[in-house]
Amino acid sequence: MTLYLWIKTFHLLFVIAWMAAVFYLPRILVNIAEAAGQPQVQARLVLMGRRLYRFGHNMLGLALLLGALLWLGYRFIPDFPTMVGPGTGWMHAKLALVAVILAYYIFTGRWLKGVEQGRALPSSRKLRLFNELPVLALLAIIWLVLFKPF
Repeated sequence: MTLYLWIKTFHLLFVIAWMAAVFYLPRILVNIAEAAGQPQVQARLVLMGRRLYRFGHNMLGLALLLGALLWLGYRFIPDFPTMVGPGTGWMHAKLALVAVILAYYIFTGRWLKGVEQGRALPSSRKLRLFNELPVLALLAIIWLVLFKPF
């Protein structure tokens, strides 16, 4: 059980780090949109965005690896708790929402790459509203994990 808790601890750590990138990358895009006409500022923000995007992908990879181990570790590790079987439909809903957040993250990365290629961003107001979407998905994920409704 101790191994399970260590794996879960690091899974949560990497999820939190990835979500920080998910929340902050659109904010960098807002700053880029508001720095129009200031090429040095925009270049610095794009560099920050690229680094954050790469960091987020690394954290996501580690979170997914440990999450898969938590989900299927019972097959490889003796006495490892299982999350497979009846009453684990919440896990599928959670994974679907994680996929939605991943698509959101990739979409923001595409916007960042577009800025580097000279494409315009939506207005800073639209980007601010866009920045709030993953909060709702994260709230639903937390609810699913804590309440396991189905």
